[in-house]
Amino acid sequence: MLNVMEKRPPPYFPQSQLSPGDDKRYRKFKFFVVLAIAGLIFLLVGTGFGVYYLVKWLWAN
Repeated sequence: MLNVMEKRPPPYFPQSQLSPGDDKRYRKFKFFVVLAIAGLIFLLVGTGFGVYYLVKWLWAN
């Protein structure tokens, strides 16, 4: 097992970024994450209302 590790080639790409991070890119990413979380919350609330009214309608009939 140790022999395999010694024969492995060195990494070809640097492990850290070469250029500094872009603020606009980070802001876009945050926006999409917030949008996705809000969408999931609305979906869950809508599903809850749907189940509630379905059960209410089924019990009424």
